[in-house]
Amino acid sequence: MKVDGVHYRSIWFDEAAERPRIIDQTELPHRFEERVLEDVGSAAEAIRTMRVRGAPLIGATAAYGLALAVAADPKTASLDAAAQQLAETRPTAVNLRWAIERVVNVVRGAEEPERAAIALDLAKQICDDDVAACEAIGDYGLALLREHFPEKRSKPLQILTHCNAGWLATVDWGTALSPIYKAQEAGLPIHVWVDETRPRNQGASLTAFELRQAGIPHTVIVDNAGGHLMQRGEVDAVIVGSDRTTSTGDVCNKIGTYLKALAAHDNDVPFFVALPLSTVDWEISDGLREIPIEERSSSEVREMDGLTTSGDVETISLFPEESPVANPAFDVTPARYVTALITDEGTCTPDRAGLAALRQSVAVG
Repeated sequence: MKVDGVHYRSIWFDEAAERPRIIDQTELPHRFEERVLEDVGSAAEAIRTMRVRGAPLIGATAAYGLALAVAADPKTASLDAAAQQLAETRPTAVNLRWAIERVVNVVRGAEEPERAAIALDLAKQICDDDVAACEAIGDYGLALLREHFPEKRSKPLQILTHCNAGWLATVDWGTALSPIYKAQEAGLPIHVWVDETRPRNQGASLTAFELRQAGIPHTVIVDNAGGHLMQRGEVDAVIVGSDRTTSTGDVCNKIGTYLKALAAHDNDVPFFVALPLSTVDWEISDGLREIPIEERSSSEVREMDGLTTSGDVETISLFPEESPVANPAFDVTPARYVTALITDEGTCTPDRAGLAALRQSVAVG
């Protein structure tokens, strides 16, 4: 996607510096800054502090982190230590584990002198594959929107989204926003309701940034406004991403997603989840019991960054430190509240049979 007319990926390899670069998302939307990942430690720090975030991008960053580790020391002990360091950064997103396992399994089978080049090539391939997967999600999602709302082609389709599942959460295109970008390309009028998404405000800070850069009409709303808009008939569909989806269709996503699903269910609004198949954890079936929910720092709830009238970004405290804080980063939406899953291999029902059929089609293909 483009920022001020210049095409960017959220992570890319700088051939001149021989290092990967990222967009530091903790600085958006007020400042646009790039960072170089110098070693596996800086890659782990970027994931842990959410300079990069979103399940696919976390996986891609981990792959580059392993490539940096192997370039510094190709021994198996170094590879294993780097994999462990990266795996401990964030427990919920399944793409992190998927990318680490993919790189480790390939590199282990190579001779030490060949490992650095192989790891780097694989990290680049993971990024390219993610771009292709997310664009495919957009194509399948656009087809699904046309199927559900053929009468909306002459007036804006009203989409509500939660958190940021755009190109900043992946390598490019995004998951939940990819069908929206494809709709814009196809000339389908569309408007997006953007949940601010407390506590880190990824909707107001990142999704709105993306849509503004793309010229897509949107409106930022407080997190609790979605149900009200659905009751008034002002939302045609909800599209969200996923950090981990079970083999039975339960969806783990940014905290607050479950409440959007409940409101959508109560108001007969389709609730779509967009994800690459790499985000499906085929080993688990009960999202509520089996997905670990990351508990993040109380400062994310207690504090907020903002731009002052003098143009400086400052952090303010919202309430006294004497009040304790709970900050679960994700919640689980049971499959029964999901209308359909939009994947890079097609759309399916949110159940074991639907997902298994897609997985089988990939295996056969």
